Amino acid sequence: MRGFKPAELDTVATFGQRKVTPRVCIVDAKRHIRTFLAEALEELGFVASECANADELPLLLDLHAPDLILLGIPNDGVQAGQILKIIVDRKFDGQVLLIGPKESIVVSALRQLGEELQIAMLPPLATPFSADGLRASVVTLLPQQAPPSPPVDVAEALKAGWLELWYQQKIDVHTLAPRGAEALIRMRHPSWGVVPPASFIPDARDPQFKGLSEFVVSRALEDWHYFVDQHGPVDISINLPISFLEDPALVSHLCRQIPDHPAFGGLIVEVKGFEIIRNLDLAIDVAKRLRFHNIAISIDDLGTDWPLLTELKSFPFVEIKVDREFVTGSADNRLKQTVCRRILELADRHGARTVAKGVETRSDLVAIHEMGFDLAQGYLFGKPANAKKFARASLARPTVLA
Repeated sequence: MRGFKPAELDTVATFGQRKVTPRVCIVDAKRHIRTFLAEALEELGFVASECANADELPLLLDLHAPDLILLGIPNDGVQAGQILKIIVDRKFDGQVLLIGPKESIVVSALRQLGEELQIAMLPPLATPFSADGLRASVVTLLPQQAPPSPPVDVAEALKAGWLELWYQQKIDVHTLAPRGAEALIRMRHPSWGVVPPASFIPDARDPQFKGLSEFVVSRALEDWHYFVDQHGPVDISINLPISFLEDPALVSHLCRQIPDHPAFGGLIVEVKGFEIIRNLDLAIDVAKRLRFHNIAISIDDLGTDWPLLTELKSFPFVEIKVDREFVTGSADNRLKQTVCRRILELADRHGARTVAKGVETRSDLVAIHEMGFDLAQGYLFGKPANAKKFARASLARPTVLA
């Protein structure tokens, strides 16, 4: 972030409200519990680190300076007692949250010990607990203001290794079966936690966009191999600007990176609709050439400018994704339905499949099913997740709507 040093970021506050993402250290002997808690707390906005035992804690306290220590209670409580003493010895000035069975004697004893040692003990979180219960326990630590935009530039993020790809599943509207996933860029900043792309992605003409695009391509194909090893092949789509397709060297390098694997079904490159419309000759030419390399172009976020594509004699685009503005709430909005139906007619004339973005309710799902969309994408089917969580949660089992 320009204008602040990292150490200064952690001290900025206004009227007692936090401005930076809080840090949490999760201490539990069971790895799957640590992973579950880390993912749940990261979704709430924490930067999480994990610790398996008392021996690892001193180094983590020094390296990560957490605001909160979340301590799972083993049956005997001996390890937890040692951890409380380490917390005192290291002069930890944050808060401690114990997690254990309701009305547990061990939990009560450890809380009393912590208070005697003058540790800031939060009310224990009884197991089993819900997502709302966890949030209620840590709500005072959550930041009240969003981080500035942008907190860091892309060059710094690339060099530091802060960038990740998260994946959101695409669903067959008719069968509700998984039909691939879209890769979405995220930054995991050491102070701000997970930062959405709007806070750091530069303008498409910015020189840094080249490095960002190259990262997206290489990481997506690495993740494809990971998905194959874990649960089988997944059709992946990535987002690239039209400026990427304007560079013959970048396009050539992209083609050379495509996996020579019998299970690879192809890569979809999503390009914003307004960029394609402004550069139709280029987009059509590149789309035709990329088909020979198992790469297809998707028109992303198409909306009211759809009539500008109706006169095309050549339509080498494999997919049209309708802007979420015209999908979310379409069940009760005739204007949105009209735009969707016109785009569906356009896609049908050219044999392109259609994707409805921003499906968040059952009523919207019913609406897009009745209109005739092929695929759907949105929070109704799940939020974007990093590659490991996506593979574990989305690929291991079929989609079930709550």
